[in-house]
Amino acid sequence: MISKDHNQNETNMQSADSSKNDGANVGVEAPIKTSVISDFWRALALLSRVPVYGIDDFRAELIARSVWSWPLVGLLLAGFAMLPAMLVYQLTESILIFAIIALAGMVLLTGCMHEDGMADCADGFGGGFERARKLEIMRDSQIGTYGVVALILCFGLRLVLMSVAGDGGQAAILFLVMAISSRAAMPIMMHILPPARNDGLGKGAGRPSLMMVGLAVLIAAILAFVLTGLVTTVVVLAGALLAVGLMAMVAKWQIGGQTGDVLGATQLLSELFVGIAFVAVI
Repeated sequence: MISKDHNQNETNMQSADSSKNDGANVGVEAPIKTSVISDFWRALALLSRVPVYGIDDFRAELIARSVWSWPLVGLLLAGFAMLPAMLVYQLTESILIFAIIALAGMVLLTGCMHEDGMADCADGFGGGFERARKLEIMRDSQIGTYGVVALILCFGLRLVLMSVAGDGGQAAILFLVMAISSRAAMPIMMHILPPARNDGLGKGAGRPSLMMVGLAVLIAAILAFVLTGLVTTVVVLAGALLAVGLMAMVAKWQIGGQTGDVLGATQLLSELFVGIAFVAVI
């Protein structure tokens, strides 16, 4: 499996932990200075491999504040990922090729961070018996059978969903809606479940306020409404909430809370549920 050091978000969190420790050593913590614009750039740096200059403070309070902008980051990443896919579609007129290129672009932009989380959760939840062992497996950089199967199923189902949506000329819309809605799902998970560890991304990302979580959901709803209309928006958001609820129950049962891997798995599971809901109503 991809090493945690491979993901930019883990490096960011390590920097945040280092800053926190330095502050503890001198007895002074730097004041929090942020803005709406810096919230967005911080979210982009955390959720992608896109280089963002001038953003180097990833304290829990700042990450938790930035969650309102995560759906906007999803929109931006999906838009960039679709550019080469749309060019290839003009040449091939194949929805399946469009879907493959779009998903490949998203994987490159995010550094596989969500796929890594899904595979880790599958291996940990499926391969361990005790809570401590499950968490140990989830932190292991090697991928197991459960992880491989989970990734194959996730990629396969997303390709099928986009192909079905493409039959109605809605593949690009579905791709955008999945990216937007799923990134509003992660803040909900961060709010309702405590961290399962005393370190790592799940702990370091903080617990966002209900206002910031609500704002993320509202932004996702507005964007989905503009793209799809009222009925489809209600259905896909219900699908995302169902995915969050299911993942929260499983994570609470398996490891007692959420981790960065759980958040990544939540994003992917939400994409699948949103895709199924979207296809059901088009």
